[in-house]
Amino acid sequence: MKATKIKMKDGCGTSNNLLEIDSIYISDCDNPGFFKKSIIHDYVKEHPGSIQVDIYPYPNIIAATSSLNEKYVKSTPDGSNKDNLLSLPRE
Repeated sequence: MKATKIKMKDGCGTSNNLLEIDSIYISDCDNPGFFKKSIIHDYVKEHPGSIQVDIYPYPNIIAATSSLNEKYVKSTPDGSNKDNLLSLPRE
């Protein structure tokens, strides 16, 4: 499965903070569409390596938890300056 675009929380359209991602569009699956980051967090925790960011080198999406216990996701580091999820098109 591939993460192809993101929706940010209201008022955060230009943010580069992973915690401000609201939902992520997942393609190449039985039910493509936007899914809340907490749903994706739980899914990749149960199925590691199952979703990649649709930007070369196609890093895996991994589960993370903020210091305030908020579930979110990020991509495996690849040496770029910002997380590849934040480089996806925004809707």
